[in-house]
Amino acid sequence: MGEKTEIYSGIRQKTEALLKIKDMSLSFIQYTSGLRQTELKVISGLSMEAHKGEILAVVGSSGSGKSLLAHAILGILPSNAKLEGKMEYCACTLTQEKKEELRGKELALIPQSTTYLDPLMRISDQVIGSVEEENEGLRKKLQRKIFRKYDLKPEVERMFPHELSGGMTRRVLVSTAVISSAKLIIADEPTPGLDDKTLKETLSYFRDMANNGCAVILITHDIEAALKISDKIAIFYAGTILEVANVEDFKNDGEYLRHPYTRALWNALPQNKFQAIKGHQPMQDEVTDGCIFYERCSKKSEFCSKGFPNLKRVNGGLVRCNNVS
Repeated sequence: MGEKTEIYSGIRQKTEALLKIKDMSLSFIQYTSGLRQTELKVISGLSMEAHKGEILAVVGSSGSGKSLLAHAILGILPSNAKLEGKMEYCACTLTQEKKEELRGKELALIPQSTTYLDPLMRISDQVIGSVEEENEGLRKKLQRKIFRKYDLKPEVERMFPHELSGGMTRRVLVSTAVISSAKLIIADEPTPGLDDKTLKETLSYFRDMANNGCAVILITHDIEAALKISDKIAIFYAGTILEVANVEDFKNDGEYLRHPYTRALWNALPQNKFQAIKGHQPMQDEVTDGCIFYERCSKKSEFCSKGFPNLKRVNGGLVRCNNVS
């Protein structure tokens, strides 16, 4: 068992943490009329861990900043981004230089958009990537082995991206991550628009990766899909994580869940109470110093409007709420 950060020390873990993020904040420098400089904060005080052999699903609505979290980990943020906080990979500080060194090798992204594939390159060349000439034959054999595993026929090697079906494209993107021998895999919204069969197939690939020892971060707005394969669910809201819960906590009326927003999400599902949550997620310029869920919370008190709650351990999980103990 690897060393845990203090906040995670009371949480059930099966393996050591591969990635640790503590108090991460992300903002963008913008210029308004008159060339006045403003700072737009999109992620605040975010802490999380990704463990070997586990799938951590980061679940949040569109526009909450989930993809920016992935880009921050991989070091592919734009030049006007300001990133603060502590990030470690394999117990070493994950600097921008280290991210660039590991990206595409030990750190891999399975992107949301299929446009990440080069439309002018054949599929085989994109999956194999740039390698030394003496290693090209070995990589080719490995690529064909992976294609067989994911039911991609030999003729796919010579195809261009526009010739692939949606399901084939997903499998190609997964193959690109697998051939890299990555230890940390980030899948950014990999399931939208998939039929039930392809969805089940795609999710099984991530479970297989975790079972083979990888740490998988599944970024999604689909909590139902996440619950099918994940070990833990991190609830992402307005640029931070409100709760980290074990999958087993999502049952009955949500009485084992800690944060009011998590319970509201659970009870909003059609198979549960199908109750909508009033209000909307605050925009970046609407966030106050108090709890970011304050305006929508049915359990709020005056105390909640003052001071940003810390992430704390409660009943085998983590929660950011002043009214939970």
